[in-house]
Amino acid sequence: MTDQPVVWHEPKAGFQYLPDTVSVTSEHQAEKLDACGIDAGVFGGQVDPAFFIGIAIHAGIRSGISAEGNINMLQGLQMHRPALLDEPLNVRGEILEVRTVPRGRRVDTDVWFEDQQGQRVISARRSSLKPDQAAKDKGGAGERPQPVGAHVAELQLASTYSLTPERVKAYSMEGNSIHYEQEAAERAGFRAPLIGGGMGVHYLTAELWRRHVPHAFNADVYFRRPIFWDESITVGVLQDAGIWRGLALLKVGEVNKVGTEIALHDLLPA
Repeated sequence: MTDQPVVWHEPKAGFQYLPDTVSVTSEHQAEKLDACGIDAGVFGGQVDPAFFIGIAIHAGIRSGISAEGNINMLQGLQMHRPALLDEPLNVRGEILEVRTVPRGRRVDTDVWFEDQQGQRVISARRSSLKPDQAAKDKGGAGERPQPVGAHVAELQLASTYSLTPERVKAYSMEGNSIHYEQEAAERAGFRAPLIGGGMGVHYLTAELWRRHVPHAFNADVYFRRPIFWDESITVGVLQDAGIWRGLALLKVGEVNKVGTEIALHDLLPA
């Protein structure tokens, strides 16, 4: 990425992100996945697509759209084909819609990554809440999608991980201090810093790669509850006749509490 002074803008529909070129190096992937407690070797020479959630957010920051205090709500993540480590990808993005909701403003964006031939490799659509701390109504942020699975009992439990403040700090990137500063988290109404949306998705994509190594997929990622930096989490898999329909990140010790879940569509194994 090129460095240049940031001019901050209020989010509005039609705002175009500055074009950029990015790549995920093998060193970066290994460092960040190690911070999560995930073996980077599961992805081989491919990029874990969960990285593009954070990269898309930082494309907005670079274009002057602040992420400070924002909360992920819904993330679309489509892999048209695997991104390769060290592969340069061109970044494009825009704000689709800004809506006023009881808790502040809900911002919908679309960020996508093209190869050097102009073909889409990854698409990352996102809905996030920009909270208004002065809002009297804390009751909602817009429509709430139905759970991917009707019952947590339908999930087949897989890997378990223990989070720590050190681990979450090592993963977190500058731009939203509710992920790495206690005071910032408390100002936002949380008891402690919470993991970023992309960090949680790594645990789900790693499980997917262990079983399938997909060539393509389309996913809707739902951030149901905050996952704090001192919690343990378990991955659950939702299958139907052997076909993976979704994955969930369960908060250990809290019965039926889903932190993050993915609805899988058009999964095409390699």
